[in-house]
Amino acid sequence: MSSVAGMTAITTRNHPFSDSTDSLLRFAMRVDATLTGVLGLAFAAMADPLGRLTGLTSAQGYIAGAAFVLCGLVVHALAAAPDLRRVGAGLVAFNVASTVGFIALAETAVLPLTMFGSITALTGGLYTATFAVLQYLGVRRLEAHA
Repeated sequence: MSSVAGMTAITTRNHPFSDSTDSLLRFAMRVDATLTGVLGLAFAAMADPLGRLTGLTSAQGYIAGAAFVLCGLVVHALAAAPDLRRVGAGLVAFNVASTVGFIALAETAVLPLTMFGSITALTGGLYTATFAVLQYLGVRRLEAHA
């Protein structure tokens, strides 16, 4: 019986996803995708009780939940793109537009939202604004290293 003691192997990964300049953007995209998908599943699962709290119908809750899940899946897939600069810039624009949309939803009578529904919409706007800023910083980091 022989034993090889004291030997260590050092390996390095030369992987296109390991570039430290895109790590902030990839991380922000993956967290955004995961949280959006999980929130979508929760919205869909609780569409009836959330509808009573927010003023939305159950169907609107299911549709919103499904849309969030779909957005989460798309953003997760986009986070694997080899060139993130354009993808990230597009996602920043999407999150800014979503922020404006959530605020408009809360401040207009487009949907008969309750006070809780308006607060939920404004919270959605804060969420998308936060990820827009994080993803913008990630895009800027990529541009600084280009």
